[in-house]
Amino acid sequence: MSKKIVLITGTNSGFGWLAARSVAALGHRVYATMRDTQGKNAEKARELAAVDHVTVLDVTLTEDESVARAIATIIAQEGAIDVLVNNAGFSMHGVAESFTTTDVQAMFDVNVFAPWRFIKQVLPAMRQQQEGLIINVTSGFGRVSFPFATVYAASKFGLEGLSEGLHYEVKRLGIDVAILQPGAFPTEMAQKTTFASDQSVFEGYGAIAEIPNKMMAAVSGLIQSYNTNPQDVADAIVKLINMPKGERPLRTVVDPITGVYIDAANQAVAEQFGKGLHLFGMGELLA
Repeated sequence: MSKKIVLITGTNSGFGWLAARSVAALGHRVYATMRDTQGKNAEKARELAAVDHVTVLDVTLTEDESVARAIATIIAQEGAIDVLVNNAGFSMHGVAESFTTTDVQAMFDVNVFAPWRFIKQVLPAMRQQQEGLIINVTSGFGRVSFPFATVYAASKFGLEGLSEGLHYEVKRLGIDVAILQPGAFPTEMAQKTTFASDQSVFEGYGAIAEIPNKMMAAVSGLIQSYNTNPQDVADAIVKLINMPKGERPLRTVVDPITGVYIDAANQAVAEQFGKGLHLFGMGELLA
């Protein structure tokens, strides 16, 4: 197995933390990004940097220059980036009307624009070497939009849209784009989920405004009853990295709770999507 240069975002906790360790354990060279490595994430940065084959980079995902510096640093040191894992994410729930414009912008900046910043920066190098892998971590909510997760789902729909079209555009250039759709897992992001800012609208929704709290309680109960393990997502990332070029699936579902429904939706759409590409004269992209 050839050793790869792997860039993973959002590695201070959750899927990213586990993925960085799991990928590095196989001997791949991992560049792990997190923000504020001299402040609130200082301890996490030191611990992760102590792992063999891991280098921690302080990157602000919402700043073009910060992302560009990180990519330039890696390429200068390694000469290539073989794998990009866009894992970092931000979650916020609540009645859709309670989201301010600032709330929506914050969600999209982390969940859509930040991955695109990295994709835009790594593609030239991947095209030049005619090989590369981009893994975008979305969600089951990137396929279906549940009530009270409406804006979060919209952002994940956005990342799915970027990923699906790009998958076909760059496949024949030797670059694989893969979508990873996790379900509910006990990660820090899930535990720190916040609610939208404009609580003044709640009164107008009456008892409906209480449903988001019930939803979060139900999800918490399901996580406990199914005993979901975030390592499963890290293992799925490792599996995608180790698969041969051109054989990686567009979508991988990792969700022991509702994954069967998401997988069925994926399969149904894939069948019709192929027909659509043929209809619009792009059937060759399926090869």
